[in-house]
Amino acid sequence: MRALVVEDDPCIREVLEIVLDQDGYEVRTASNGRKALEILSDWQPAVILLDLMMPVLDGRGFRAEQLRDAQLAPIPVVVLSAANDVRQQASTMGAAACLQKPFDADELLATVRSVTAASDLHKTAPAGIVH
Repeated sequence: MRALVVEDDPCIREVLEIVLDQDGYEVRTASNGRKALEILSDWQPAVILLDLMMPVLDGRGFRAEQLRDAQLAPIPVVVLSAANDVRQQASTMGAAACLQKPFDADELLATVRSVTAASDLHKTAPAGIVH
């Protein structure tokens, strides 16, 4: 399973990469939203972990661009932020989940697993019968 980490803090980015890699994810990282969009042009992850406050293109700007692209829009996003209103911001952005920094590795993995499992269910669920 693939995961894209979009985080400007190199220490946090590295920790996220290590934790996800050790759990079996193929991980790519980007230091801002613009670089993340470049990665997504030829590599599609199962989940995107997205910081909100970054230079060049922040998390909100990235998410707006993602939602404008029919290929990228369905990829679930987990918002990562130290902001006090992270839940509300994530909800406004249509994120699948959010984590308030600092968070622990178990919480991160549980959230990512939950989001990717829910996404897999939507992809494989048979279409409903319309009467």
